[in-house]
Amino acid sequence: MRDLSAPITGLYVGRARILPGDSRSSGIFKDRVPGPLLLSATGLDGDEQADRRVHGGPEKALHHYPSKNYARLAERFPELADAFVAGSLGENIATATLDESEVCIGDVFTLGDARLQLSQPRRPCWKIDARHGVEGIAAFIEREGIAGWYYRVLQPGLVREGDVLTLVERNVEALTLQQFNHLARVHRPHVSDLLRAANLPGLEAGWAERFRARARWLHDHTDARSPLADDE
Repeated sequence: MRDLSAPITGLYVGRARILPGDSRSSGIFKDRVPGPLLLSATGLDGDEQADRRVHGGPEKALHHYPSKNYARLAERFPELADAFVAGSLGENIATATLDESEVCIGDVFTLGDARLQLSQPRRPCWKIDARHGVEGIAAFIEREGIAGWYYRVLQPGLVREGDVLTLVERNVEALTLQQFNHLARVHRPHVSDLLRAANLPGLEAGWAERFRARARWLHDHTDARSPLADDE
């Protein structure tokens, strides 16, 4: 297992607010706080999500967005370069290093007194476009696979800005988040690759079922069928 660690450069929480020019509310607006804050199984103390059907909860307790990704957003949307700063996509923690090519599904980290597991990628939605007043941001983030990721909390604890996020456990068969995102987007993935991803330790159950369902569909609708024994 490689040595992987990064200090938290920002810790962000916020209450739900009304989106600009819209009657709907969102928890995408975050304020930077130094901490310490309690990180429980459902997230940081003082943080709120407007729609708990698709945001928050134990499997999306903490959102991590790599700050280096903002440079790619600023290059694609130069008119928003000044607005693309840490915290502006609704993330809870930011790091200057680490990105989707370095972390893996199921990775276990320590942060302050807490212990976290990377459970799934973020799926960007329309609220990102509404938050910044420009269409196409969420689609670009999805296409490029730079949406960051979510953690579940294995052990609650106090966290604060400056705490070091440290990798302590990684499965030998793990996929990087970049590989996982590519597999989710590719038009005709191999059934065996989908099943490998579906069986990754630590992967959120909904993602696992989506990959298994896609594997079954491809198995039933292609001539070169792969065995589904691993799906049992």
